Amino acid sequence: MYMTAARMYGKDDLRVERVPVPDIGEDEILLKVKAASICGTDLRMLKNGAVNVSESSPLILSHEFSGTIEKTGSLVSGCKPGDRVSVAPNIGCGKCFHCVSGNGHHCKELTALGVHMDGGFAEYARIPSSAVRLGNVTLLADTLSFGAAAANEAFSCVYNAFERYRVRAGDVVLVIGAGAIGLMHVKLAKMAGAAKIMLNDLSAERLRYCAGIEPSIITVEDALERRISEETGGKGADVVVTACSAAAAQRAALSLAGLDGRVNFFGGLPKGKENVELDTNLIHYKQLSVTGTTRASLRHYRETLELTASGLIDLDCLITHEFPLADIRKGFDNAANAIGLKQLIVF
Repeated sequence: MYMTAARMYGKDDLRVERVPVPDIGEDEILLKVKAASICGTDLRMLKNGAVNVSESSPLILSHEFSGTIEKTGSLVSGCKPGDRVSVAPNIGCGKCFHCVSGNGHHCKELTALGVHMDGGFAEYARIPSSAVRLGNVTLLADTLSFGAAAANEAFSCVYNAFERYRVRAGDVVLVIGAGAIGLMHVKLAKMAGAAKIMLNDLSAERLRYCAGIEPSIITVEDALERRISEETGGKGADVVVTACSAAAAQRAALSLAGLDGRVNFFGGLPKGKENVELDTNLIHYKQLSVTGTTRASLRHYRETLELTASGLIDLDCLITHEFPLADIRKGFDNAANAIGLKQLIVF
């Protein structure tokens, strides 16, 4: 039995081809993929290559996907063929300190679907026994679309940061970066009762797009420091989130935050550009709390699914383009050129 899959063979080498449907063991699941979204990680891997990917060892990308269970091994319990599910991609060892404390996303032996093993850009995906055993597979509420469930992986990472920077009712929140990730931060800040939410980006087009989705936000393209001062009466923002991979944004965040402000460096920086000169006196004299976050735990993943299923958060509005697998290159081109927000491959 064969299926269609998009496999990466190396740098900028993505091929849509026919490959065998994966076999599963007695403690594994075969998932029929319904939706898989393109993430910045997919884009970076395809642009720069990956150490575990080569002509002789191709990889099916996508760690953000959902679908229906096609088949389960004889030892699998708790789910059955036909169930709608999504899969958290990060798989810890299950035994180390990080894993047993609920932080398997920090496991030193971490492996991830779509990064270290085949992911969701295919008609079928094998869910390994470790993912089944550790609880990476989650049943979906009927109110959740497959697209929203696929986007939940990114949303869970945003939620991890949200727990660190702690938006309080009445806060002024600044998010730097008007992509899908930036809008997820905006949505959580709005849910938490922020009085003002400002969104900054160099692209006026992206800001207009985001304002169409969240009309209550204040969009800022330039003169950011002046606008922050005007909107806060000179106090500065209570929360500043850098939802972009830019050293300049990290430097600016400290000056834009007010006294006792919370700053989160959400977007990581490219290799070779990770050393940033910061004015640490701003942290000292403003009493700033500066945090960084990466990935998400299984708790985060399930809690964000519940937030979306309940109607508190709408992720479907972030999906701006849908493509069949045969046109996956168009989705990658859109993502690379910042066209729209979330690019979804649908089956």
